[in-house]
Amino acid sequence: MYGRGFRTILRTFAVAASVMAAAGCVQQVDGMAQPALSADADAERSYGYADNRCGLLTDSSVQSVLAADDVTRPYSGAVCQYVLMRDGDMLDATFAWFDTGDLDRERALAVDRGAEVSDTVIERRTAFLARRDTTGSGCAATASAGGGVLTWWVQVRDTSGADACPDAQKLLSATLKSDM
Repeated sequence: MYGRGFRTILRTFAVAASVMAAAGCVQQVDGMAQPALSADADAERSYGYADNRCGLLTDSSVQSVLAADDVTRPYSGAVCQYVLMRDGDMLDATFAWFDTGDLDRERALAVDRGAEVSDTVIERRTAFLARRDTTGSGCAATASAGGGVLTWWVQVRDTSGADACPDAQKLLSATLKSDM
């Protein structure tokens, strides 16, 4: 239908288009790559105690996130407290949502109380970890959410050398994921 010359012209255009597309893909851009941060969740979002859940998590989900053998929630309300057993170690976990809280204020309080504070990103949200080992390994993970701040504090009782920060991060991550 089309002659040999036409096919040659089409091949030439195809090669030229491929070369231009490849050249566009190898363009160098100055600067550092930055993670995409999430906008804060709906300012009207409530993370308070409701439907027998703290911070949108059920007792069994807290137990699962921390791979605990047993969980007890001795107190629920403005703050929810958990006592968990994992491989013979006792853990305390505390959830708090300050609906009008401020991340910078919480960071300043952690520093004032002698915590080792490090900035991080959890579920694409600006957050910080505050480590303070007193009667075991203790760490809080805190991020902005719902017009305020969420905090999970985890302490591994009477255990030196343990790191509670990964557990606090996991709980905060699970809470923020449940909001998506």
